[in-house]
Amino acid sequence: MNPDQTALLRESWSCVTRNPDQLTVRFYGHLFEIDEDTARLFAGVDMDAQRAKLMHALTLVVDAVDDTDRLLPALAALGKRHAAYGIETRHFDIVADALLWALSDVLGDKFTPHVRESWARAYRLIASVMLRALERQRDAASKPLA
Repeated sequence: MNPDQTALLRESWSCVTRNPDQLTVRFYGHLFEIDEDTARLFAGVDMDAQRAKLMHALTLVVDAVDDTDRLLPALAALGKRHAAYGIETRHFDIVADALLWALSDVLGDKFTPHVRESWARAYRLIASVMLRALERQRDAASKPLA
């Protein structure tokens, strides 16, 4: 991401964090609406805690987007944890849709095309690192011990 995109990401995030539940409630509501299978992945999950985890993860991304030494290991660890949750590759596109929709809904007119592209780029980074770590974790788990 370039410095302008990083600034847009942070500026828009400061608006979101004024009422964090607004984003997370909309995100999960839309996620479950566009793909009912994702709702099953969260059966029995404390959704208040889950929404807090989402805000924490997104805050980390926004804070460290220009600090790859901090960001990439955190995203890889997140990807490894998701390997055990039944996450499929296709879910990453669905999550992107739900996140961008929720951001647009919360930010309204402030969700300009440039802000959208900044978030889309950030999410592509998140997804690529997490997916690579998730796949490596699954590969390692499927190999028999010698």
